Amino acid sequence: MNGHKLDELDHRIVEALSRDGRSSNRQIAAELSVTEGTIRTRIKRLQNEGLIQFTVVTSFRMAGSPNLVMMGIHAEPSCVPDLATELSSIPSIGCVMVLLGRYNLMAMGLFTSLEQVHELVSTRIKILPGVREVEVSVSIHSLKYDARMARIVPRQSGVPTVED
Repeated sequence: MNGHKLDELDHRIVEALSRDGRSSNRQIAAELSVTEGTIRTRIKRLQNEGLIQFTVVTSFRMAGSPNLVMMGIHAEPSCVPDLATELSSIPSIGCVMVLLGRYNLMAMGLFTSLEQVHELVSTRIKILPGVREVEVSVSIHSLKYDARMARIVPRQSGVPTVED
């Protein structure tokens, strides 16, 4: 972050862009009662510092009809940090979270077939040291999805993933 802190204006700019990423600098400036140059400079700084990025978010149903798959992983507590790192390195997994509760870890990804999920779980995840059990849940219908929580974007290979 190069020592810069997000101030109130930065937060308001990010909020405006999250509502509509197509908003012009002029529109945001008018909404926030600042100059267009201020908005342009702030957005450029936020991008350069890696604090924001622009991407197209599409419905994952339109990207080959994949299903969101959640894998709840019961693991030896002492192995959780290493497992989280290892799971994060698997290209087909787009989101890894360390949890308190029913599972130690949650891994999520988008898959076009249950065979892909079965292969991943049986040949890559269950064999990792410290994994006790993996419970798989497949999303069959989303009633609400907020792209600001987990963006669905295509990887370089064109296979969509969930971005945390």
